[in-house]
Amino acid sequence: MTIAIRLPLATALALGLAAPLAAQADALQQQLDDLQDFQIIAHRGASGHAPEHTWPAYQQAREMGADYLELDLHMSADGELMVIHDDTLDRTTDGSGPVKDHSLAELKALDAGSWFNAAHPERADDAYAGAELLTLDEVIDRYGSDVRYYIETKSPERYPELQRALVETLEAEGLVASGSVVIQSFSQDSLEQVHALNADIPLVQLVWYSPAEDGSGLTEWTGVTPPPAEISDADFQAIADYAVGIGPNVVYDGEDVIDAGFVEQAHDNGLLVHPYTINDPEQMQRLLDWGVDGMFTNFPDRLSGLVE
Repeated sequence: MTIAIRLPLATALALGLAAPLAAQADALQQQLDDLQDFQIIAHRGASGHAPEHTWPAYQQAREMGADYLELDLHMSADGELMVIHDDTLDRTTDGSGPVKDHSLAELKALDAGSWFNAAHPERADDAYAGAELLTLDEVIDRYGSDVRYYIETKSPERYPELQRALVETLEAEGLVASGSVVIQSFSQDSLEQVHALNADIPLVQLVWYSPAEDGSGLTEWTGVTPPPAEISDADFQAIADYAVGIGPNVVYDGEDVIDAGFVEQAHDNGLLVHPYTINDPEQMQRLLDWGVDGMFTNFPDRLSGLVE
């Protein structure tokens, strides 16, 4: 039996493990440097213009100047990494039920585009009808390291094998070494699993602030932080132990849940801030004025126009 031993990149370099590792270090550092600049993150592709997580949505996002394509991952019944947001098929396909209960062949037979034409007749296109659900492998095979990927893992309790399968795929395709991927999740456990598998992958902790059921103020969905008004430097530092950034919602039911002070405090603790999902140009500009480091948007063309 061969036992693979993974060394942190810095340790491997210190031991003199050759030029390829030095090149990887350069690529990863370049990615971290680039993340200091503002990033346009295409939320499920250009999903305001085309069916989310389909080729048309990704291609339009690229043409509109997106820096990252966001991919949400679930797993099929036979272990394929599927690019779809919901854990069920009902909203964005002509299928029904949980993704995890269907084989790859069953999932590939579904229509993942016609729903968009029905929901958004003003942006409908006959070419969208019949669009297939995509696998992570298909997306990587098409784009390789020509694009950067912002991948969200879903609940580790639903897919305990997802994290390892994802990291192994990214490593095999050279996307970690080329500095081509960021991984995000609402699940701290999922991110910590990824960090343990490969500490060179930049991670972002997603958070969702909404009113507490008892009316006592705001609460964070998974409990990873206190409410924004109570969040401390220590809370941000706890995230910085495994992640490079935090991804908050900005509003809930029309009311702000974070402010410029939240962004400043996150920055003071070494974290990037990538809020989601921002589609209104006025709100985009407000967040630019707050100094956020990137935004998720369904309309990368709108954000690109403001950033330029």
